[in-house]
Amino acid sequence: MSSTTYKRILLKLSGESLAGTNSVGIESSILTKFAKEVKKIYDLKVQMGIVIGGGNIFRGLSSQAKNMDRVQADYMGMLATVINSLALQDALEKNGIETRVMTAIEIREVAEPFIRRRAVRHLEKGRVVIFAGGTGNPYFTTDTAAVLRAVEIEADAIIKGTRVDGVFDADPEKVKDAKLFDEISYLDVVKKGLKVMDSTAITLSMDNKLPIIVFNFDKEDNLLKLIQGKSIGTKVQE
Repeated sequence: MSSTTYKRILLKLSGESLAGTNSVGIESSILTKFAKEVKKIYDLKVQMGIVIGGGNIFRGLSSQAKNMDRVQADYMGMLATVINSLALQDALEKNGIETRVMTAIEIREVAEPFIRRRAVRHLEKGRVVIFAGGTGNPYFTTDTAAVLRAVEIEADAIIKGTRVDGVFDADPEKVKDAKLFDEISYLDVVKKGLKVMDSTAITLSMDNKLPIIVFNFDKEDNLLKLIQGKSIGTKVQE
C-alpha cells in the first residue's frame, strides 16, 4: 500500500458534472472517467464516501421549480441524487469497485437506508459508500449533506471536485486574471462571498474543524496526487 495523506475522505461531486457536454442528463463517458479516477484511490485502500448532487436532473431552486412548492421541489431534487448515485454505482462496480448506496429517504428496493454505524462498517470493509437523498430534509443542499456525512463518518477531509483548479477571488471562467488561493480560511470564504459551498456547509465544516479541499476533477490523476499529499487545489481550513 502506497503512503497517503488521508485514510478516509468524502468526495463531493456536482450533478451537473455528469451531464458532460449536455446541459442535462447523464453522459456515460463521464461516469466511466469518474470511475477510473476513483479506482486509483480505491486500490490504495483509502476509505471513501461520495455525495453527488442532482442538478443535471432537477434542482429545488432551479427555474424549473419556480412555481412549485419549495418543499415538494426539494424532495424531487433528493430523488434526482438517488438516480445519479445509482448510475455512479453501476459505473464503479463495472470497474471492480465494491459499493453501497445509502439513502436519507427510504427506498429499500434500490438502496440501504442511511445508518451511521452501518456506513462506517462498509467503509472499514473497503466499500465505497455513495450517500444519496441529501440530508432527507428540504431546504438543505447536497453541499450541507456532504459535510454532514463527512462529519458523521469522521472523514479526514471533504474533497470537492469541480471543473476549475480551486478557489479563486473571481469566476476564472469569466475573469481572465482571477487569483487562485492555495489556502483560505472558512471565515474569509464567507466574508468574500466565494462560492465554495453554501454558508450552512461552511459553518458546519468550521464548527467540526473539517478541512475542505477544492480541486479540478477533470484533470487526470488530480485526485490521486491530492490523496498522496501533492499540493493540488485550494484548502479551506481554520
